[in-house]
Amino acid sequence: MIPLRDTNPSRNPPVMTIAIIAVNALVFVLELTLPPDRREGFFYLFGFVPARYTDPGWAARVGFPVGDYWPFLTSMFLHAGWLHVIGNMWFLWLFGDNVEDRMGPLRFLGFYLLCGLVAAAAQLATNFGSTVPTVGASGAIAGVLGAYLVLYPRARVLVLLPILIFPLFFELPALVFLGLWFVVQLFSGTASLAGTQQVGGVAWWAHVGGFLFGAVVHRPFLKRRRRRSRPAAPNV
Repeated sequence: MIPLRDTNPSRNPPVMTIAIIAVNALVFVLELTLPPDRREGFFYLFGFVPARYTDPGWAARVGFPVGDYWPFLTSMFLHAGWLHVIGNMWFLWLFGDNVEDRMGPLRFLGFYLLCGLVAAAAQLATNFGSTVPTVGASGAIAGVLGAYLVLYPRARVLVLLPILIFPLFFELPALVFLGLWFVVQLFSGTASLAGTQQVGGVAWWAHVGGFLFGAVVHRPFLKRRRRRSRPAAPNV
């Protein structure tokens, strides 16, 4: 199912959501300018490689800098291809504006980055021996989706379901759409742990960790709503 739009208008321009999308787009353009061999090295240096932190001997042999934890942050601004970056930014655009509306731009940025860091930690905990770089904003965006689910469970999401050559359009409550999305991530992550091969491709557990963190920990980032003061009683 491909989400096309939600029925939940935002009150303020999503300036931080747009800024995050712009930064991701600029970094992706930079990636495209690199030759293939340098691009691979770029992913290994700035992407998140779990074995870099769990196997110091291997990391030293490969040549990773010692004590460099920036990839926890930089990895969430890298993408492996057009579909990867477009899909991630589309989800952020659809669901990020309303969450930013409730938090404000700066708090939303802090929440987004923190979700990305927690997602990387979840990937490290479940794939600690992997030498495959993890890149992409999906862990941070999963945190935004988790917050959206709790804040707007009854919002409607228009989705497209392609059946062979026939497009089917229908609306689902956000609770159902995002709930199904999370179940897919959880099931796929569990299936990946059952395999004997090194996990690559999709960072399922980064999605799961980011989503759960965003759903549970978003409230301290919300703006306080002003209480309407009652008019004073007239003097008699």
